[in-house]
Parts: sequence; C-alpha cells; structure tokens
Amino acid sequence: MKKSQPMMLLVMAGGLLVQQVAAHAAGQPAQTGQAAPAGQQAAQSKQPEIKNPAEYNAYVNAIQQQNPAQKAQLLEAFLQSYPSSVMKEDALEYLMVAYGQAGDQQKSLDAATRLLQANPKNLRALAFLAYSYHAGASAGGAQAQDYTAKAQQYGQQGLQALQTAQKPDAVSAADFDKLKKQSEAIFNGAVGYAALANKDYPTAQKDLRIAVADEAQPDVLDVYQLATSDLESKPMNPEGFWFVVKAAGLAQGAGQQQILDYGRRKYAKYHGSEQGWQELVNDAKSNPSILPPAGFTVAAAPPPPTPAQQAADLVKTQDPTQMSFADWELVLSSGNQDAADKVWNAIKDKAVKLQANVISATANTVQLAGSADDIDAKKADITLTMAKPIPSRLMPQTGSPMNFQGTLKSYTPNPFMMTMDDGILLDQNGKPVSTAAPVHHTTHHRE
Repeated sequence: MKKSQPMMLLVMAGGLLVQQVAAHAAGQPAQTGQAAPAGQQAAQSKQPEIKNPAEYNAYVNAIQQQNPAQKAQLLEAFLQSYPSSVMKEDALEYLMVAYGQAGDQQKSLDAATRLLQANPKNLRALAFLAYSYHAGASAGGAQAQDYTAKAQQYGQQGLQALQTAQKPDAVSAADFDKLKKQSEAIFNGAVGYAALANKDYPTAQKDLRIAVADEAQPDVLDVYQLATSDLESKPMNPEGFWFVVKAAGLAQGAGQQQILDYGRRKYAKYHGSEQGWQELVNDAKSNPSILPPAGFTVAAAPPPPTPAQQAADLVKTQDPTQMSFADWELVLSSGNQDAADKVWNAIKDKAVKLQANVISATANTVQLAGSADDIDAKKADITLTMAKPIPSRLMPQTGSPMNFQGTLKSYTPNPFMMTMDDGILLDQNGKPVSTAAPVHHTTHHRE
C-alpha cells in the first residue's frame, strides 16, 4: 500500500494527540504537551484521569519516547499491563501513529483495527483504514477486490461516525474541524473509489467530487479517479477534462504524460477533434483552483449519422451491384426499408464472388463471416449451401479465408444473415476448384 497520505494522516493524528496527552493523563486541560501535576485543576475538567501513579508513569513514559519503535514497544507493554485503562483509546491512537512512523504499515493497520474495537467511531482509525485500503485497492493486484470492499466499509462507517462526532475537551474547535474536514475527504474518496470500481459512475462522481472539494491539499488519487468517473460515464461529464489535467499536474514522472494522453484521447472522441485541447490544458494549469470555473464545459461533437441515414446516403451514391458485402449488410439491417428494398431488388438471385472467413463447415453447408465486424467477433453472417458436396481433401479450415461463388437467395435483417445457394469453391484467381476425385493412373510394366 502507498504510505504517503496515510503517514500524513498519522502525523495529523499525532499532532492532535500531543495536545491531549497531559490533560487526559492528569485529568486537566493542556495546551503545551507537557504533563501537569496529577490532580491540578482536575475539578475543572471532564477528561478521564489516571489515578494509579504507576499506570500514569507508564503511560506518560511511553508516549514521551522520541524513537517510534521504542514508543510502540512501551505502549504495547502499557496496554498489556493495564487493558482496562481509561487511556486505552488514546494509547491505541499513539500506537497506530508510532507503528506508522516506524514504517510498519501492517502493525499500524492492526493497531487501527484494535482502536476501532475500543471505539467503533474513532475518526482517526477509520480515516487511516479507509485511505490505506483505498490506496491499496487502487494499486491493483490479487487483493484489490478485498481492499476495495474494506475501503468502502471503513468509508461508510466513517461518514456515519462524523454525524455524531463530539469534540474532545482538550482539542481546539479549529483542530477538530480540521480533523473532521480531512476525514470527510478521505471517507468520501474511499466510498467514491468503490463505486468507480463497481462502475457506478454517478455515485463515484458525487462522492469523489466532495472528497476533492474538501481536501486542503488535492490528492492525485482522488482527482484522477474523479476524472475517470466523469470520462468513463455515459453520457460523459466534460468536467472530467478539467480534472484529468489537474491530476496530471499532481502526478510525478511518466504518470503525468500518461494521464494527459488519456485525457487527450477522450477529448478527441468527445469533441470530434483535438482542437481546443491544448488551450484547455493551459487554462487548467494556470488556474489555482482544483475545481473547474462556473460554466465550464466542452462542446460535444455532432452525433454520427444513424444506420438508416447511412443507408439512404449509400443508395444515393452507389450502385447496389457494386457495393461491398459490408455495405449490403449495413443497408439491409439499417431499418431503412426503402433503401433495403432498393438494394435487395437489385442483387437478389445474382451469382456473386466473395471472400469470407470460415466459421464452420460441413460437406454441404458453410457458415461464413463476411464483414470486418463479424470476422472480429467470429460470428457468421453468411449461410452458403454448396452446389456439390465438398470432398474432405478440400474441406475449408475454421478461421481461414475462403473464396467462393454463391447465389443470393434471402436475408434476415436482425441478427443479419445472408443465405446463398449454388455454392462453388474458387481458387485465388476466381476460377472454380474441381471437386472431382483425382484420377490415379496405373503404370503397366512389360515383362
């Protein structure tokens, strides 16, 4: 899993924890992070208080360690010695941070899970787990599906916890609002990614846009996934072009150009050309806002002509007897009955020479694919009945091209199938291939 953003979250958690440690341990508000004498101003605080001096000393000694590995070791010892301590939740928060700072991602995740067992609504644990599994799922691999489900689980659990979250007495309103804002971005990012992975683009767009708007420092993961949810949806949301440029600006190395190339291809397909793409890139790069300006849009290309329109144009410009098989298929399956009748009346009962790919073959009937789309799909669009059975030595191979002559007899428009009879195998020069058995001459020797 990626560590940069989870570690930033841990640092955020650790910074707020430092403000609380003395107050929680000694039972008073604290502003400096230094432990106050036990009992001083205790009556003014609603914070829990460690009354056992040995427990208090063990706790303060553990959290004041500068070495993360040593801090984690002493916190584990404290939790084992005092499993019911009033400071258990705080100790687990510190443990999550310490393992993260020591570079042990798995133990940090385990500590976060233990923290949720102590308090299922702990925002720091939920945010850390949601982002960690979101990042792990985005990286792909064998565990991506499991990580996606966990990202969604912790993201949804976190959004629910935010609705009833209460500010601890020892944390300033500004710091608590910051924690809530950052956590909300992480939870929406995780839930939005899960929706994107499941191709629920409307939900992904909604949640990821909230995440991106909430982030004090835009996260390339959320911005790129928002762009993807916009650009892969049908209909496409042109705001995705703005976000894809922003994501490229946040990416590093070769990822920048890869993201821009993805956006450019999508832009050309949506707009009909690359005209205006570079201007959009320049505008997005020069604008400090991660969100597009009001009214931002990209003009869509005019829709392509319908099959019925294409059929009408074909019969106006081409002689039906000179059309390709693909043109016949387009017109006859277009739904434009006037155009279909004009073509079919011109070619019906005509003997034509074609090349098509063999889908299946018997001695008397061959199933063939004549259009490029049906060749790619390995789907028959011609049923050819042979004039004479094909001998086994000439039997065409599945997937290979076959030259033949056949007489056009009938068709069905949907699914398209052309029926021909009087089939004849042709050689490369368009000449009939003899199906007669070869004559074996016997040589007589004079004695």
